[in-house]
Amino acid sequence: MARTFSWPYRVAKDIARIPALAITRRHWEGADNLPHEGGFIAAANHISEFDAITFMHFLVDNGIPVRMMAKKELFGVPGLGWLMTQAGQVPVDRSKGKGGGALDAAEEALRNGECLGIYPEGTVTRDSESWPMRGKTGAARLALRTRVPVVPVAQWGAQDVLGRYQRVPNLAGRKDVWVRAGAPIDLSDLYDRADDPAAWREATDRIMSEIISMVEDMRGATMTHEPIALDSPHALTKADVKKLEATRRSIDGTAPSRRKPFPSRH
Repeated sequence: MARTFSWPYRVAKDIARIPALAITRRHWEGADNLPHEGGFIAAANHISEFDAITFMHFLVDNGIPVRMMAKKELFGVPGLGWLMTQAGQVPVDRSKGKGGGALDAAEEALRNGECLGIYPEGTVTRDSESWPMRGKTGAARLALRTRVPVVPVAQWGAQDVLGRYQRVPNLAGRKDVWVRAGAPIDLSDLYDRADDPAAWREATDRIMSEIISMVEDMRGATMTHEPIALDSPHALTKADVKKLEATRRSIDGTAPSRRKPFPSRH
């Protein structure tokens, strides 16, 4: 049975499409890997606050009314917060730990046959080269509890519209953005250990390994270090990231990106 969009969701997506179409050149790949019935998790890397728009745009363009698990702070962003609320997104209050009850709402959505979009890293990457960080276990816990498919999603280019922790987007010209869905990840051997933290970590590492492999392919580069944890001394602070992004912006100027799609290495 085809998925349907509620009228508030349709209004929100139509509004969100206007800036997305105006400022991006979209390269969508892997739509055949998206289940078109039943609940599933779409798990993506997180490179920019703007990639919430491109991530959702990719899924919605392929007929999937995704519900996103996103940090509560995003719901306070003018415009974006309204759109996310109207589209039934799931706010996560990270100050309360363990998702602040959001996992229960997310689990219910999955059992009701909905698509749930998750950033396993839990925040925009603090890696100095924007590689995915070590994942948190929330997505894996949901997958093992509900036994729904987990589709890895890689994205790149959204940071050219809005750098990490930047407030002013680069609106000069259209930017290339890529979003690619991979084949669902097999976690079936862990289903009987849904309450085992070791199984959560194993499932999380499988999910992140696949996302990293896809991002490497998309970027045409190899990640040469292990994924860093957010509390690692190798993770940049927010202040450091802001300085890095501001420097990159001053070098790039306001010219539109001229990225070309990288040829697949597979």
